[in-house]
Formats: sequence, C-alpha cells, structure tokens
Amino acid sequence: MTRIETVEALFARHGFTDFRWLDAKEIVVAEWVRMKCRFGCAGYGHSAACPPATPSVEECGRFFRDYEKTAVFHFEKKVEKPEDRHAWSRGVNAELLKLERDVFLAGYPKAFLVAMDSCSLCETCAGRRERCVNPKEARPTADALAVDVYTTVRKLGYPIQVLPDYDRAMNRYAFLLVE
Repeated sequence: MTRIETVEALFARHGFTDFRWLDAKEIVVAEWVRMKCRFGCAGYGHSAACPPATPSVEECGRFFRDYEKTAVFHFEKKVEKPEDRHAWSRGVNAELLKLERDVFLAGYPKAFLVAMDSCSLCETCAGRRERCVNPKEARPTADALAVDVYTTVRKLGYPIQVLPDYDRAMNRYAFLLVE
C-alpha cells in the first residue's frame, strides 16, 4: 500500500469519503478574507482560534507553502435552525481532530487540521490563545487563516455559494495538511 493509500484508508475508517487532494501551494490566501473576519464576523477577537489570535495573512501564506498535499473534505448539511449547525460542526470537527491524530501517528508529523467551522470545543471561549483550555485541540478555520475557500474549492470542482438563508444545504470544507 502506498503512503497516500494508507492515509486514504484512515479517512475511510473515520467515515470521511468525500475529499479531494490538492497541492497545498494551490491554496489561495487573500487579504480580503482577513478583512471579512475583522469587519464582518461577530466572533472576531472572541476566540482563541480566530483573528487576531491567528498569524498574519503573509505568515498564513508561508505556512501553507510548507506542505505538499492537502486533503480537502466536503461536508453538506441542511439544518432546521441556524443554531443547529454548531452542534453538527462541533461533532464533525471532533472527528476530524481524531483523524489528524491518526494521520500523525501513521508517520506524518506535520499533519495539521484546518477545521470546517469555528472552534466550539468549550461552552465559553477564553478568547485569547494563552488562556485557551484546549490548546492542543483548538484549530483555526480556513477563513481564520485567510484562505479564500471559494476560489480554492472551486479549483476542485466542489460546490460553494453564499446562501441567503438556511432553507438550502450548506457546503462546508475542512483541510488536512499532510506531508
């Protein structure tokens, strides 16, 4: 079994079958994404895994260039109420963290998860990285790392669009960087 087949077997064991491989250098990092976080997200400054607790846009770009491959996982979900997405994404992110650990133990010491939704490990976030009670598990989202998710996942042919409300299924994405 090749190294990639070994990793893909781990994906399947964890139930993650909707993924595509992308050269990590093709992940699009853009300043506009950080501005949307800063001036469009109520969570800005209130999470230990979100800006301004994350690296600069330039540092994020350099970070992704340290990797060769990333698995982009696609998750589709329709929820009854907007607040229902948090419990669902908390569960998915928890399983993705287990997968990250298994990939690490399979011989990929640089394995790093970029979560599909904001960190929600705790009922109330400490708000600052140095006060985080789960620093080993807290992971940023792609947009917290300035990833232009729209452009990046469209390169893979995945669906993504802005939804005006929750009457349609959401398309969410997580990235697992491996080397």
